Amino acid sequence: MSTIEWQEIEEKIQSWNSLDENPPYTEVEILRILDKVEQASFILQLDSEALLYSMLTFYRLKRNVTDDHLNKHLEQLKKESNHPMVADVQALKHYLSIYNDLQETDLAQFTIRETDFDPVKLKKAKGLLTEMERLSKLKSIHTASNNRIKKTYDQIFEQVEYIEDVAETVVYTLEQRKSTKDIQPYNEAVEKLSYYITLFYDALPSFIKEETTSDPLDELTKMIGLDEVKDYINHYYHYLKYQQKRKEAGFQMVDEQGLNMVITGNPGTGKTTIARLLADIYYRLGLLETNEVIEVNRSQLVGSFMGQSEENTLNYVKKALGGVLFIDEAYNLKREDQTGNDYGQAVIDTLVSSMTSKEYANKFAVIMAGYTDEMQHFLWSNQGLRSRFPDGNYIKLPDFSNEELLQIAEDTALQNDYFFTEQARHRFLSLIEKARVDESFGNARTVKDLVLKVIFHIGASHELPLEENWLAHMRISEEDIAALDDQKDSTEPMEQLEQLIGLDNVKEEVKKLSAFVQIQQKRKSLQLPTVPVQLHSVFSGNPGTGKTTVAKLFAQILKQCGLLKRGHLVVASRSDLVAGFVGQTATKTKNKIREALGGVLFIDEAYALYRGEKDFGKEAIDTIVDEMTKHNENIVIILAGYKNEMERFIASNPGLESRFKKYFHFQDYIKEELLEMVSYHVQEFQYQLDVDVVDYLSKQFEDTTINGNGRFVVNLINEAIQYQALRLDMETAEMEQLELLTKKDFELAWKSIRGTNQQ
Repeated sequence: MSTIEWQEIEEKIQSWNSLDENPPYTEVEILRILDKVEQASFILQLDSEALLYSMLTFYRLKRNVTDDHLNKHLEQLKKESNHPMVADVQALKHYLSIYNDLQETDLAQFTIRETDFDPVKLKKAKGLLTEMERLSKLKSIHTASNNRIKKTYDQIFEQVEYIEDVAETVVYTLEQRKSTKDIQPYNEAVEKLSYYITLFYDALPSFIKEETTSDPLDELTKMIGLDEVKDYINHYYHYLKYQQKRKEAGFQMVDEQGLNMVITGNPGTGKTTIARLLADIYYRLGLLETNEVIEVNRSQLVGSFMGQSEENTLNYVKKALGGVLFIDEAYNLKREDQTGNDYGQAVIDTLVSSMTSKEYANKFAVIMAGYTDEMQHFLWSNQGLRSRFPDGNYIKLPDFSNEELLQIAEDTALQNDYFFTEQARHRFLSLIEKARVDESFGNARTVKDLVLKVIFHIGASHELPLEENWLAHMRISEEDIAALDDQKDSTEPMEQLEQLIGLDNVKEEVKKLSAFVQIQQKRKSLQLPTVPVQLHSVFSGNPGTGKTTVAKLFAQILKQCGLLKRGHLVVASRSDLVAGFVGQTATKTKNKIREALGGVLFIDEAYALYRGEKDFGKEAIDTIVDEMTKHNENIVIILAGYKNEMERFIASNPGLESRFKKYFHFQDYIKEELLEMVSYHVQEFQYQLDVDVVDYLSKQFEDTTINGNGRFVVNLINEAIQYQALRLDMETAEMEQLELLTKKDFELAWKSIRGTNQQ
């Protein structure tokens, strides 16, 4: 940061001159500036540094943090700085502490009644005297520009002193067993102190006096993002208020919109929060008797035997009377695959009956929440329930943008007394992007969890002495984020690919594709035009040629290039995608694709999906094509199988042919490569081959056509190891014998698993 920029910061800091205005920087910005000052990036003027600490104290007071580590710093800076705002904030901190103390003092308990017996009067007077003596010790000399608050402060402590004198007199009189008939001065003194406390509160700055239970629309406004939702709820609020006024004026509304609401959106978008705000709005408008929200889900409503579901549902309806019944993931009440023993439909029928009955209708509101598509399908398949939710009563919550999620992350950190450095903030964005793969991404919930994971890591790995600067206890650095972000394998995926035996043509293709992806990513970062990246591929070859292994490494390479967020591999076959009933195949296929989002979906023997026009596999293929378009670069699909069958399969479907343009052919391993595999796997388990084993295997590989390629080699070695174990005497076997695999072991193993031409 340049000297000119720091000068601008200093000027902005010096512009703050009133407690009735927010400082020119946010709390997080102040912490970042102080952090740079702490690390000697720049030296601020004394007044500017004192003002920054004063601003920080201002925000912490606003968050009801009144007694913390800033006290010592502020006290010291106040001695060194003559800026009036520093004195004002320090005085305000003290005044607020005094006010909170006074609020906790129940003065009414010390009021003496004429009818009280003398022992009771004595007890009250002594209690008041003790309390006043305690309060008098809290007085401190402060200079502040707010004369009104200082004047009231002085009046309070003058009154405290006066009450001490009055209380002492009453105590003395009663202890002398003299009856004190005139208690009016005593009670008037207590009342006057209460009056001064009220004046003191009125004199405090407005930000201190914000109501703890603010208006629900104000709470809505404070929420991050959701602009369209905020606009809708504001209009909805004014509509309800208008209709209420019309009703009071004698007008009728036969077709009322009702209070039942459907809130849809992905996890962590604020569905429950919005439901609670709606309940508060209904209550404040007098439409419901309470703002209580009864939250339920399938497990609380659906019973295990006949009649229990109806009973459970009615019990929760009764609990929700006067308020809101909130049903999360309501579509789980009626599952597509439910059997006759599932009583979810009984819950729906009982709920509809309660919403329309004379006994419960219009006495409670129902708010249902869940995923958008699932909720729409659920309501359309239950017309009786759908009729209770007008089309205008649907709220769809969007996912938060990355910038909004960063703001949520910073708020979460701040609430826990942490802050992100600028570098950490940028690094945290990469964590969000990696987590943000599909609709299961938890939005605000996931981001809060990530922040708490970072905080846990800091606490678990840092040992900070208490005397160290307090900023070190609040700072989240880039290194702290990196510790969570960097989870690399010991070997890079490209190196692992190189270490694979054979597959030279495949390795070359993967390298070429990886280089192409990286260059396009580089061009994109420089805002240059990019060529569309076609990554959906066909892997053809016989079993055991390394297709699945390469697919796994391919996924990791694409993640490393920044193209895939997770870089995981999901292997599927026909049975994972195709179901036995109409409509179920699409759902099954979508679920498998959802599982693979951010990575690679590897469909083995893909041609098995299609067995004719009437086969459900066609639905799986159509769904795959649709989902590829929908998720674009968020998934790579690899179709694998025998070469000829794969070529015919792709050619038979124009949708697939236009989307799968990369072909990788995995050739059968030659004799030398198979021998190299044998040597590699034997050494991996710390075995050795006898001198005549290589010649034997070389001849066998040359003379015999085998099925399975690399898979055959692994099976052969496993069998040979088992025959060695059978051959050896456990009691007398020495180290050399335990490590040695003989020709006889392999002969027996070969016969056991049998090559194609082996007799």
